[in-house]
Amino acid sequence: MQPFQNFTGVVAPMDRANIDTDALIPKQFLKSIKRSGFGSYLFDEWRYLDHGEPDMDCSQRPLNPDFILNDPRFSSAQILLARENFGCGSSREHAPWALADFGFRVILAPSFADIFFNNCFKNGVLPIQLDSEQIQSLFEKAGCATPLQIEVDLSVQLLTLNNGDQIPFTVDAGNKQRLIEGLDDIGLTLQQADAILEYEARRKVEAPWVFA
Repeated sequence: MQPFQNFTGVVAPMDRANIDTDALIPKQFLKSIKRSGFGSYLFDEWRYLDHGEPDMDCSQRPLNPDFILNDPRFSSAQILLARENFGCGSSREHAPWALADFGFRVILAPSFADIFFNNCFKNGVLPIQLDSEQIQSLFEKAGCATPLQIEVDLSVQLLTLNNGDQIPFTVDAGNKQRLIEGLDDIGLTLQQADAILEYEARRKVEAPWVFA
């Protein structure tokens, strides 16, 4: 997992509540576990006018002109703004995979589904929970003709809007460190590699029949 770097990105306003993981990445795309290649299918049923299947050439598919990510202003957005209960539904880890593969690095919402929220940190995506008034204010700014840009500084936990306004945010210290160092579950485990090898060597002496 790539370490999280501070950045300034365009905000894509998706004014919907209860966006579930099946909307983020429909079930037919769950056959692959490669973690990559899902960005083209993010929000597949909302983004395209036809039915999507794995390995389709998405460059040839008809786009839904009314969908926010098909607006050229937001086609390269790195920050997604949404309403409450984002990421509800099934626990599929493909949802943060698809968001990350598309290019989203931060999700702003008033609330998140718990499993999705935790899966984001394991896959390099920063979910930031703000209160409803702050989210509403951001929607008003993001809906202007000129896209809203926000500088995200995870190290000091601060959002800086392109008009100079600043919004502090909170994040669990462990999850913050995980993102900054780029550590998924395997990476966290490998930090204890010496202790694991020492334990295995000791067990081979204590219980050699286990390793026969």
